[in-house]
Amino acid sequence: MSTRIEQLQALLIPAVESLGYQCWGIEFISQGKHSLLRVYIDHADGIGVEDCEKVSKQVSAILDVEDPIPYEYTLEVSSPGMDRPLFTITQYQMHLGEQVKIRLRSAFEGCRNFEGVLQDVEDGQVILRIDNEEYLLPCELIEKANIIPHFD
Repeated sequence: MSTRIEQLQALLIPAVESLGYQCWGIEFISQGKHSLLRVYIDHADGIGVEDCEKVSKQVSAILDVEDPIPYEYTLEVSSPGMDRPLFTITQYQMHLGEQVKIRLRSAFEGCRNFEGVLQDVEDGQVILRIDNEEYLLPCELIEKANIIPHFD
């Protein structure tokens, strides 16, 4: 995990939680003038636009005072949604048995993109079942992971 993300987590997670929300995760996508800071929030009752607005105001005030990003960026506060991203081992464990899409930072066994059923997490590896094969993907190689929504 990058130092910038760790710094943002230290600043923002307590603020989000003090408002009664769970900070599901933080993404920072650095692209010059089009950089994006995305804060995902969750709550047992769901997330509405008003919730995002409330958290956005609080987070924005903290970022203005602390100034951890010394250049222009856009702040976005969002629900993780049905295709929620997974950031932590605990989140992976909460979604065992679900379909996930995982992209790695670098190729593992010749592939960067995997899609299958999340079987388990152990010893720093995500166990993913694709067809009848299991793949052990090292957590430190995961760039992005999302739940694939299931509509019955």
